[in-house]
Amino acid sequence: MPLTSDQLCGVGLFGGTFDPVHIGHLRTALELKNLLALAEMRLMPSARPPHRVLPQASPKQRMAMLKLGLAGEPGLVADDRELRRDGPSYTVDSLIELRHEIGPEVPLCLCIGMDALLTINQWHRWRDLTDFAHIVVAARPGWHLPESGEVLNFVEDHRLHQTRELQTTPAGGLLIREMTLLPVSATGIRQALQRGESIRYLVPDDIIDYINQHQLY
Repeated sequence: MPLTSDQLCGVGLFGGTFDPVHIGHLRTALELKNLLALAEMRLMPSARPPHRVLPQASPKQRMAMLKLGLAGEPGLVADDRELRRDGPSYTVDSLIELRHEIGPEVPLCLCIGMDALLTINQWHRWRDLTDFAHIVVAARPGWHLPESGEVLNFVEDHRLHQTRELQTTPAGGLLIREMTLLPVSATGIRQALQRGESIRYLVPDDIIDYINQHQLY
């Protein structure tokens, strides 16, 4: 159902394998939601990421861990659309679906990291992404764009400089925001578990209990 006019503060979409979800994912999603004044931020696990190895945990397990991580945090929502869809998980397909659901006027923000932006020209139908959403890039201090090439041209064609500009149109812009991102990675967490090391304070306790209960990683 399309959102009503008093809810036009936007929807965010934050994707990843979440294998497992950790405090870096959760804190970044929450900060972006607040920074962009979004009505909600949807965290969307990828089923079959085209440019990465397949996740170790099953779709059902990753979704269960994500729901545990988001419990009790209003405005952060687990979105399983890619887990329900067959074939490779193309972001543009998810944006098309979500745009249809929320209606044509609500600002929609696809939130990615700078590393993803620098290789966005390898994504399926990458030039079409801004037809359905804004792109918001969370960048670490000291970030830089390529000096030339189609990614730089894409950024320059769509670049916004103020957060409030995202609220004036439903899609079409690209905003880069510098953030202090927590240096936590799912790969590092899996490796720590394989070495028998503690991951406490890197992953919420409920998720650690789930990992131990299901003997993951």
